[in-house]
Amino acid sequence: MENPPPLETVHQALQALYNNPDVGGKEKASVWLGELQRSVFAWQVADQLLTVNRDLESCYFAAQTMRTKIQCFFHELPASSHTCLRDSLLNHASKITPETPPVIVTQLSLAVADLALQMGTWKRAVVDLIERYGSNSQQLPFLLEVLTVLPEEIGSKALRLGANRRLEVSGDLFKTSPVVVQLLTACIENNQFDSRLQMKIFRCLGSWFNINAISQDDIVNSKVLHAAFHVLSVKDCPSNLHEAASDCICSALCSVEELGKNLELAEALFRGVLTLQEAYHISVAQEDTDKTINYCRIFAEMAESFLPAIISTPTQGLGDFTSLDLLLICAGHHLYEVAEITFSFWYRLSEELYHKNDEQINEIFRPYIQRLIVALCRHCQLEPDHEGVPDESSDFGEFRARVSELTKDIIFIVGSSTCFNQMFETLQAQTVSTSWDICEAALFLMTAVAKNIVSEENNVPQVIEAMLSLPADAHVAVKYTGIQLIGELCEWIEKRPHLLDPVLQFLLAGLQQPALASVSATALQSICTSCRSQMKEHFDGLLQIAQAMDSFNLSNDAAIGLLKGTATILTQLPYENVGGGLKQLCSFQLDPLNKLLAEGEPTVKQGSKHDPTLWLDRLAAIFRHLNPSVPNGQPHPCQNVIQEVFPVLSHACEKYQSDVRIVERCCRCIRFAIRCLGKNSASVLQPLVSQMVNLYQVHQHSCFLYLGSILVDEYGTDASCVPGLLNMLQAFCTPAFKQLEEHNGLRNHPDTVDDLFRLCLRFVQRAPVAFLQCQMSKPILCCAIAACSLDHRDANASVMKFLGDLINCATAQEHKDDFETRRSLIEDLLRDHGQTLVHSLLNTALFCLPTYMVSDVADVIYELMLLDRPTFCQWLETTLKALPTESSGGTITATHTQLTDFHKAVTSAENVKHVCNALKDFARLFRTTYHRQFPLQSPFSLSLSLSLSLYVGLKKLFCYIYKIFKLCPQALLILHYLLNSFIFF
Repeated sequence: MENPPPLETVHQALQALYNNPDVGGKEKASVWLGELQRSVFAWQVADQLLTVNRDLESCYFAAQTMRTKIQCFFHELPASSHTCLRDSLLNHASKITPETPPVIVTQLSLAVADLALQMGTWKRAVVDLIERYGSNSQQLPFLLEVLTVLPEEIGSKALRLGANRRLEVSGDLFKTSPVVVQLLTACIENNQFDSRLQMKIFRCLGSWFNINAISQDDIVNSKVLHAAFHVLSVKDCPSNLHEAASDCICSALCSVEELGKNLELAEALFRGVLTLQEAYHISVAQEDTDKTINYCRIFAEMAESFLPAIISTPTQGLGDFTSLDLLLICAGHHLYEVAEITFSFWYRLSEELYHKNDEQINEIFRPYIQRLIVALCRHCQLEPDHEGVPDESSDFGEFRARVSELTKDIIFIVGSSTCFNQMFETLQAQTVSTSWDICEAALFLMTAVAKNIVSEENNVPQVIEAMLSLPADAHVAVKYTGIQLIGELCEWIEKRPHLLDPVLQFLLAGLQQPALASVSATALQSICTSCRSQMKEHFDGLLQIAQAMDSFNLSNDAAIGLLKGTATILTQLPYENVGGGLKQLCSFQLDPLNKLLAEGEPTVKQGSKHDPTLWLDRLAAIFRHLNPSVPNGQPHPCQNVIQEVFPVLSHACEKYQSDVRIVERCCRCIRFAIRCLGKNSASVLQPLVSQMVNLYQVHQHSCFLYLGSILVDEYGTDASCVPGLLNMLQAFCTPAFKQLEEHNGLRNHPDTVDDLFRLCLRFVQRAPVAFLQCQMSKPILCCAIAACSLDHRDANASVMKFLGDLINCATAQEHKDDFETRRSLIEDLLRDHGQTLVHSLLNTALFCLPTYMVSDVADVIYELMLLDRPTFCQWLETTLKALPTESSGGTITATHTQLTDFHKAVTSAENVKHVCNALKDFARLFRTTYHRQFPLQSPFSLSLSLSLSLYVGLKKLFCYIYKIFKLCPQALLILHYLLNSFIFF
């Protein structure tokens, strides 16, 4: 867009977007408006639209555009125009009335907040806003909204404020917090009956608590904090106001986690929360679940914040166990959603106690954990009228899985045997009239701790005997969980061989029942893994099961698991029996696969018996778990069988070459077959490489690159194979580079990046000199330097690992004859590309990668220093001088002292951890100067860019609908319909 469009044209486009029934017209308007948003003219157009204030659509578009431009494209404006922009925004805000739609108020509020955070010359932003709008009741909602989002936006990823600016802004907010508290106090006093404004007040206060910008001296005795507790204690408080007050108190509790610095406020909050116990019981009696959940959140937050005191000074002061009692009251609520809110505290408590490893302290908390386990057991009960096996994919099934994980975490406090016996007593106490769901829940919790049961536990035999003798009319869910328990007790059974036969008979019977087949197969896999030596005599039976596997109602995962177990036992057979057993086991998969390959046109129905991946995955599972012992001088027992399998896999690759899903499974199967044989697979190396290279020229499936890395790993140390492998690499690189050189090629093909550099890494590890001397080494290094900025986790890790090991070649294994050659070749490469590499690494760490990925960059930098520290110091200095040290808003990103300190910290580092810490600290300074070109959201979906307040309202609406339709399978469709109906409001 070369010129600013007439305002009327913009209005016409917006009308077409929102009101034109023709979808094609909407799309054209969307594209045009998107171009307008991306242009520099958007600033002027948005300002004009807000001034004209013609209709809702144009004002929302203008406010949202202004907010997005300030947030992501503030660097487009010269510093001289910042003040004009601020004054214009504030003038638009002055026109806000109670009738102004909330979506527009929120977008303008965010625009003002983002401007204040980035505009370094606006020194008294909060005070200016309060002075301008604080005395006008019509602008008060806008003022509160700005004061709410201002602290929230400090951590915005889009703004990427640097550490210096964040520190400066946080300090300014802390200094102005007394004025804010005074404003909020005056607002709460003058608007005691306006619940909507009270909500905004509590949201605002909570936002300032979240960044620790409130001094306890200013807030501890303030009326606004007391008002929040008062609201929570009022029986008929509106739900929205109740939630806002709860959020505020939770934020306050979060802010006092450092109890030593906030003791007075912590004590005030503690006293206030204790007054809510009665209100909690009232909400339960009135079945007001939303309020019950709010109270539970507050109790859980208080317990987490006071956890250090609870552990260090139990039952005293802030360590009073009333906090635990409140959580156990919540855990006793009849809804599991309420109990689950407390889980985070129990996880943290278990972690702290585990690290302390003090039996005396554990003894203090043991009764509370026992009460918790009883409550969890009750929550895990299925409905008495439930039919079939437990649905592990349902919401309740996922809750039970989380209960299992929590139980495993906390069980050391009471002891696995104690918990097991506690549940066993529950089983023993049941009578004939007892509902089956109680027994099933007890068995479920026993399953969670079964692996930690000591071998001398006396009650386990009785439990196993009870499971093996379940009556035929027992509920199928009890049988299902009982089978799971048997599988988890596999290590206990391994020490009691006399139980193996009845257990196998029990599991075989389960395999023949459709509802129990998969869980029985999984349990059988566990038995095979733990009882390997005893299961050798049952291998023929396992073969029969494998042959008849498709007659059972097994899930694919269960079938593969069963084959894993069978292959594990096959490995234990005598050398002379392995080949025959493998041939039979593979034939059950090869026969149907060969039938598919013999068909004329491939008709693949994913997940069916006509899907070749079904059989390929099973073959891969067999090869992956084969590890037979090979006597000296004897051929590998699996060699003949696998050589017979290779032509079938080759045929599959050829036939389905255009289907990446199938080809990936073929390569995976070949990978495990090669790993199984090792260098005994040499006979298939040449035809395999030829086929891979030929197919890759046509279809750039990255799995061929990965399979190539396996071949280099196995044969890279064999001098006779290296030339052929290097030819393979060169053949791969031509189409791979072409693919990566496309527009956004690196970002669009992370799998290619990942597998290509994994392949190159294997060459560096197995044949470094040959790799460094080949003509592709320089282009590969240049590609790696370009790929440094790719923020795909696996791909970037492969690139960094390649670079690190490549440089390490020049310093490692000095005793080897080729050391000087390696060092000379690496130095030659870095002489031409070292400065570029350092520039790319540093900019990547500062502007492109999330913090958790910076450690890989540090590894490469440290290797460069080990090689040539003086030269690296010069490269780093040059790179630092090129960095921007001032943001577009006029704030200092990094001072000269900070640049110097970073240079010194890195170049004097004695280990890679020091480099990593220096990089992470330094990166915090530069987050705001990086202007990543995020595309502005298409106006066609602008209504999805809902303001925070509108989004909260929708979220609550959907939560209510979800609760109403929770048991209805069509609930998701209903929500989807409602959302789509809302898009063109």
